[in-house]
Amino acid sequence: MGHIESLPSSATRKPDDAALVAALRNVLPHAAVLTETEARRPYESDGLSAYRQQPQVVVLPANEAEVQAVLQVCHRLGVAVVARGHGTGLSGGAMPNERGVLMSLARLNRILEIDAHARTARVQPGVRNLAISEAVAPQGLYYAPDPSSQIACSIGGNVAENSGGVHCLKYGLTVHNLVKVRALLIDGTVIEVGADAPDAAGFDLLALLTGSEGLLAVVTEVTVRLLPRPRTVQALLASFDDVERAGQAVANIIAAGIIPAGLEMMDGPATRAAEAFVHANYPVDAEALLICESDGTAEEVADETARMRAVLEAAGATEVRFSRDEAERLKFWAGRKAAFPAVGRLAPDYYCIDGTIPRRTLGSVLNWMYARAEALGVQVVNVFHAGDGNLHPLLLFDAAKAGDFARTEVLANEILAKCVEVGGTITGEHGVGVEKIDAMCVQFNAAELGIFLGVKAAFDPDGLMNPGKAVPVLHRCAELGRMHVHHGALPHPDLPRF
Repeated sequence: MGHIESLPSSATRKPDDAALVAALRNVLPHAAVLTETEARRPYESDGLSAYRQQPQVVVLPANEAEVQAVLQVCHRLGVAVVARGHGTGLSGGAMPNERGVLMSLARLNRILEIDAHARTARVQPGVRNLAISEAVAPQGLYYAPDPSSQIACSIGGNVAENSGGVHCLKYGLTVHNLVKVRALLIDGTVIEVGADAPDAAGFDLLALLTGSEGLLAVVTEVTVRLLPRPRTVQALLASFDDVERAGQAVANIIAAGIIPAGLEMMDGPATRAAEAFVHANYPVDAEALLICESDGTAEEVADETARMRAVLEAAGATEVRFSRDEAERLKFWAGRKAAFPAVGRLAPDYYCIDGTIPRRTLGSVLNWMYARAEALGVQVVNVFHAGDGNLHPLLLFDAAKAGDFARTEVLANEILAKCVEVGGTITGEHGVGVEKIDAMCVQFNAAELGIFLGVKAAFDPDGLMNPGKAVPVLHRCAELGRMHVHHGALPHPDLPRF
């Protein structure tokens, strides 16, 4: 695994176990410091379980003061620290450092304040995404970002990865729905970024921290923006007999000036897997399925859905079906939300990729992907946020078969390189973590990576916070020969795997 170039020797040397544990137990209850192998095992990976390793120590702080005390210990001893939410991330961003402390923030799970008049909620980082909407529902409000893992994922993790969801096309990513963030630097210094006012003086540090993947600070409080629940919501399903026509339909909807609340796409294998799992009455003979949602007043929804239907039919939709009531609308979405576990029934393992491309290239990139998958002997299933071009190919494999995961990694990195080649980016919402760190050499040049390293050093001069993630060292890119996008990014050779 790569390390930040300026990382000092104190952060790369495994500290004495006894001294570290004693220092941590001096500031935390005994039961909040986990040292037993089996107690540490559940923390060895996040949702990307292909990459894993055990932390030296796991700590479970219960409040901000304990988080601060842990950071001060790590800073004093020169120990790496990795902050973790609920572990649903899919890029290895919360994979622990074997020479450091894994700090779980799951116990910081209180909703501290709801201001219905200002339409904000102040919460701790361990609060589940969906729990915010559940808490403010009596006030007719909700929190818009809704990752597919929203039933389990933490708001702190959402901030770290700048998570999106099926409704981010209209309502934005996490960064667009934040008001303020309170966080701690590696030495325990408390900072607050953002403001209750529409703007804040100085650099936009709120945007900088959002999506910084735990490299700069540990979030301890988040103030989120709430929205009023729309009066009317309706979804429609559009079936296509060709993925390229479905991709073009997505581009045509946006080109027509329509911004739906949600615009998702599933290919044939994903549609059939979801139908078998959820029984949402999906058309299983379709090669591609679009789920479009409109919200607003009844008049706005009627007008927008009629316009979308016209665009979809002109693009070659073989069937367009409207949700007749709220139960059916939720059923449409239930299949999409359950697509990942549904696809999990098709193979022993799968690898979820995250990259973003211009909408106009959806069809051609999908067809390229199917061809490359066939050439490499890897099965690929596609379900993704079509409205903003955020791809989530699921690459099926069997970790027990020699060479299966290696072929999967090759295709995964070729897909990321293809995203860059057509004018996109290597991530849309999952982050870089350890998974895409070498692909950063495809996306950015040395000068740009140097700026990232400089920002990291400004917040964390000793390189102790989540080292080896998100930003590669410059010599690593040189070793890889600044991989050309046409050849794809190579899997990182040093990552612990299955």
